[in-house]
Amino acid sequence: MKGFRLFGFFVVFALLAASCSPAATPTAAPAAPATSAPAAPQPTSMPTAVPPTVAPTQAPPTAVPATPTMAAPTPVATIDPASLAQKGRLLICTDFPYPPQEFYDDNGNPQGLDVEIGTEIATRLGLQAVFVNSVFNTIFAAVTSGKCDVVISATNITSDRQKQVSQIPYFNAGQSFLVLKGNPSNINATTDLCGQSVAAESGTTEADYLQGTGDYAGKGLTQACTAAGKKPITTVVTQKDSDALQQLQANKVVAYFTDSPVAAYYTVQHPDLFQLTGTVLNATLEGIGVPCGAADCTKAPLSPVGQAVQTALKSMMTDGTYLKILTKWNLANSAVPAQ
Repeated sequence: MKGFRLFGFFVVFALLAASCSPAATPTAAPAAPATSAPAAPQPTSMPTAVPPTVAPTQAPPTAVPATPTMAAPTPVATIDPASLAQKGRLLICTDFPYPPQEFYDDNGNPQGLDVEIGTEIATRLGLQAVFVNSVFNTIFAAVTSGKCDVVISATNITSDRQKQVSQIPYFNAGQSFLVLKGNPSNINATTDLCGQSVAAESGTTEADYLQGTGDYAGKGLTQACTAAGKKPITTVVTQKDSDALQQLQANKVVAYFTDSPVAAYYTVQHPDLFQLTGTVLNATLEGIGVPCGAADCTKAPLSPVGQAVQTALKSMMTDGTYLKILTKWNLANSAVPAQ
């Protein structure tokens, strides 16, 4: 869910350095990942969050409370209950599935890097985390309209998004193109995509970069193709990221464009189906989105909610909990310093 500057073409086979009615019953805490595949995390009881042929048949709930991790003796910061969507809870807008950052296990429990970070932040604020499954294209509108308190959903920091919400940096990630095993269309560079169909999720900067919209207005990959006298890229935009992956599995597109941690995760989960190509985009920061209360959040100070969230995140970084969570998901090289 990011946009980046293209820096080269090389194969990456590892993870990089990458509205809503809440339910009332808490579920189990995120499960620890298995260690059978050292190249990427594989949580226990992890459903394949991709094609319909292997995905769970029961749709996940729109919102699931998460049981907090072991609580700190006292909260590191507090939030005025009047500032919260629900008293005693931190409602977190998240676009499921997007493994390894967010996905559901076989029992419908939220799992992943973002889930654990969000749960820990809530715990340190004396609140219960509730993850609200949101459509990414409207996820910022959901939080600014009060349906959620924050957004933690692999959203990279862009100038357009900084106008909508304040963004607190918490993770680094890159982008990658995923293709079918054996790379039948021989996609090894961005120029190989010219005249081809590529799938990406709506509202993401992957879609923007392909089409030349948003922060990439007039300078996307399809414009690069036409400038070189080649046919433009046909971008297949889907509502959910998993739908974009299904387009690839169904052989309706030659590539699926997503965050590098996600792309690499799928190659580990389904090595017989998918592989990374030689095209990789540079890493950039992802941020926790918090309403600022202004028409333009670019230069607005953090709201009291944002300040509390930032304090909780800093405390996680200071005592090692933040790095421990990233290490669990084999993403320690994507850590960011405290702001």
